[in-house]
Amino acid sequence: MPLLDGHDDAARQRAAAHLAAGELVAFPTETVYGLGARADDDAAVAKIFAAKGRPADHPLIVHVPDVAAARHFAARWPERAQRLAEDFWPGPLTVIVPRAPGRADAAAGGQDSIGLRCPAHPVAHALLQQAAALGVPGVAGPSANRFGRVSPTTAAHVQGEFPPELWVLDGGACPVGIESAIVDCTRDRAVLLRPGTLTRERIEAALGGEPLAARDRDAPRAAGTLEAHYAPRAKVRLMDAGALRAALSVLGPVATGGRAPVAVYSRTLGALPADIPARQMPPDAESAARALFGTLRELDACGTPLIWIETPPPDTAWDGVRDRLQRAAAAA
Repeated sequence: MPLLDGHDDAARQRAAAHLAAGELVAFPTETVYGLGARADDDAAVAKIFAAKGRPADHPLIVHVPDVAAARHFAARWPERAQRLAEDFWPGPLTVIVPRAPGRADAAAGGQDSIGLRCPAHPVAHALLQQAAALGVPGVAGPSANRFGRVSPTTAAHVQGEFPPELWVLDGGACPVGIESAIVDCTRDRAVLLRPGTLTRERIEAALGGEPLAARDRDAPRAAGTLEAHYAPRAKVRLMDAGALRAALSVLGPVATGGRAPVAVYSRTLGALPADIPARQMPPDAESAARALFGTLRELDACGTPLIWIETPPPDTAWDGVRDRLQRAAAAA
């Protein structure tokens, strides 16, 4: 698999030219690695859906280098979108705005709205600027993994998912670790469609104190919002610390040479029996988000049929982590 150094200017230029030619390039963002194609080329975007096994009506987020590039895709640039971009771009926030007719049709999944984000990762940002100089107005880029599975946060994760023909731009481990928050700005009130590491309170403050509305049936389809998503091969079960402790107590020892029946990811239980694969969940939400997908991949690699995970705390700082785990559990 062509693995390119994302911090090398010449390597990024090669990747930008590959995108301009209508080919796929996996690239790092601060959230997760994306599988990119030029958003203005429906044939190129179709390669994303084919590679991931993703339904063509499930929209993609278009990555842009700045607000001016975002406006290229928008029929209208709402004031709420501008406020959010001013506060959080470059960064882990996607805004959904009315889409300009005839632009990024395939990336929008057939909707008249489009999700746009300006990533903060220096490799992604430089790649988008170099691609723009070659006539690429934006790069459609869902997570670089098979549809519905655990998102990738390293180049090695991407390499393990796709054939060797895929170009992968290596920018190191993603510092945020879960996907961006998504805010719908197409209607009279901003709606939080997917939580991320930006808290509800911070987003509402950027909107002048306007409360975010809850997702409803009129909300546009958006990336990563299907009930079942982000799932390892093992079945995930969420439970509180007491239920997790009780469930572990009835397992008994693992037979010599046998495979452990479960793996465990817990924030409060501490040391567990040596025959149970286990990881300690970080005590704060930011660190937990950064480690989440890598830990799920590690526990899945243990080969256990079940992963038992302690439900994160209820405060809003944990909304993004809790959302990903709930969707992973829904796939069971």
